[in-house]
Amino acid sequence: MNKDRVIGKLKEMKGKIKQEVGHATGQTETEAQGLSERIGGKIQTGVGKAKDAIKRGVDRLLATK
Repeated sequence: MNKDRVIGKLKEMKGKIKQEVGHATGQTETEAQGLSERIGGKIQTGVGKAKDAIKRGVDRLLATK
């Protein structure tokens, strides 16, 4: 697990909360901002997962030599 995955998950949670607050209060702008933050967090989490997969692949490749 790397920092991109952790920060991405935190952004996802923050965005979800913001989206729900916006929905509950009828503030469509806040709701949209929350959705945007969630999507950004998911992307960052995906980048972190990709980095981890690449690192594992390189580590395996180097370990077989």
